[in-house]
Amino acid sequence: MTPPAEWPGADGAPISCREKIKVLAENHAEAAQVLADALEDAILMGVDETEMRKLLHALVDALPGRNRS
Repeated sequence: MTPPAEWPGADGAPISCREKIKVLAENHAEAAQVLADALEDAILMGVDETEMRKLLHALVDALPGRNRS
């Protein structure tokens, strides 16, 4: 999975700093690999793929953020 072409900033304008874009792309690649590994492991252990995907979505949705309590 490739990172997005642009990373939207909090103000709506795309992030333009090359170092920030590099870090964001690295984080994207790492997260994609961890999630892919977790999905694959779960499927190999007999977990229903659709249900595991729902669990992974719920995990991401539950992450704390700046605008979340």
